Order: sequence, then structure tokens, then C-alpha cells
Amino acid sequence: MTQTTEAPAAATTKQSPVLSLRGITKRFGAVQALTDIDLDVYEGEVVALVGDNGAGKSTLVKVMAGVHPQDEGTITFDGRTVHIGSPAESRDLGIATVFQDLALCDNLDVVANLFLGHEKTTGGTLDEVGMEKESWELLRQLSAKIPSVRIAVASLSGGQRQTVAIARSLLGDPKVVILDEPTAALGVAQTAEVLNLVERLRDRGHGVILISHNMADVQAVADRVVVLRLGRNNGEFTIADTSYEDIIAAITGATDNAVTKRAASKLTVQVEALEDAPADSAAAAPAAQDEASTEGENR
Repeated sequence: MTQTTEAPAAATTKQSPVLSLRGITKRFGAVQALTDIDLDVYEGEVVALVGDNGAGKSTLVKVMAGVHPQDEGTITFDGRTVHIGSPAESRDLGIATVFQDLALCDNLDVVANLFLGHEKTTGGTLDEVGMEKESWELLRQLSAKIPSVRIAVASLSGGQRQTVAIARSLLGDPKVVILDEPTAALGVAQTAEVLNLVERLRDRGHGVILISHNMADVQAVADRVVVLRLGRNNGEFTIADTSYEDIIAAITGATDNAVTKRAASKLTVQVEALEDAPADSAAAAPAAQDEASTEGENR
């Protein structure tokens, strides 16, 4: 059962975040996967979670999804401090996660996939008509391009399969939807279809966490970008005020590597040397330059 305790109201310039993570740390034996991760998600916005391979994105998603409970740190959901001990607790709380593998049954039709494990019954039998109506209504709200809800998922395109997986996550009316690499291995047209779906989720008031390696997709739909590097926060950017180069630099660590540190160190030493030099020495340097120039002219 989800454990909850009252948390103090957050003081923000806008509404309080629906999901807030503070100091999230996760270890797997001697491996430190996450260290002091902070993340805020507001209703009606898309937050892109980006980083290189091994940055900790998937681990953080699994912490929020209840697959791997954190070792340290707090999670606040809708103003309450919560403990997410299992995927069921995460789902009941209002966090829906669509993993990269989608977890769809290819041999079942769209309706069966949408209600898998949550089938509606009437008088001890499946309410096929009711489930089909609700499926069409949900897909219509998402403007999904599905030819029929009674065809097998195996015959759908990659974008359509992603749509079915996202639609299934919305049946519980979650406040936060986590999408793990939703455009991976999709063509141009299918990618555009999924990105349009992400925007519709934002328009419906959901907080969306988008995990992606594709910076074009991130810049197309995200409002904010949170960068992870080596299991730590390494920057947070507002898309409207950030360049592509700034995000890439934060992902790769180009803003904090050995070359830039060495250059900054040399500059600091030079500045300190000038500041410590006697005033008469500093004045003598221009005089010496003038004398040398005069000798050159006389020759």
C-alpha cells in the first residue's frame, strides 16, 4: 500500500509541481547509479530527460515507476510525500509509464490490449461493446490514426503501436505520463505522429516526462530539458532560451572537462600574477616598450 505523509507546500512562482524528486540516490551493490537527483514536473508541460548512455535516465524512470525504489531522497506527488514501492503503487498514485518495449500482445486486437488485466465485465461476461466504445472515445480524444480497434496489434505501424501503448496508460486518468524513447526506431512520418500525440497529452493537462536521445524531437515538443550525466544533475534548460549546443555541451560534459579546466586554471594564474605585480613594475613595462620603439625608428 502506498505510504503518504503531508509535505509542506512548495513556494514557487507558478503552481506547485505535481511530481517533485529531491536527493534521489540509487545504488546497485558497489555501483552508484544515481546521486542526489532533483526533478520537478508540472501539469500541462513536457519535461525532456536527456543524457548519454549510462547517465541514469532509465534508472530514474524505474524509480518513478516503482520498479526500483530509491535508497535515499524523497518523492512528492500532488503535495504529499510518498513512497513508491511497486509498479502498482506508482500506477494507483497517478504515474503512468510507457517503456520502450511497449509491452503489447501482438496476437490481440487493440481493445484487448487497452484493457488487458483490467477487463470490464457485465453479468460475469466480458463487456465487449462497452470496452470497444471506450476505446474509440479514448483514441478519438488523442486524434489517433487507428483504422480499427478490432485488428491485431501485429498489423499496426510503429507509430500506431506507440499510440496504443500511450492510450492504454491513460485509462487510469494519470497526472504524469512517462514516455521512454517513444520515437526510437520510427520513421519520419511515424515520429511526427507520436510527437503530435505528446503535444495532445500536454494540452489535456498531463505532466509528461519524455526520455529521448533525439535533440530535434526534444526541441520540437519539450518545454524544459533536464540533463543527467554520470548519475547526477548536469543542467536544466528552458527550450525557448537555450541553444542546441548548450544542451549537447551539458550532455557530453564539454562545459566541464579537462581541457576547459586547464584553460581556466591558466587564466586564473595569469590574472593573479598581474594583480600581485608591483605598481612600478606594471608602469615600467609600457615605458620599456616605448623605448624599444624609439630605438627601432632611429635605426
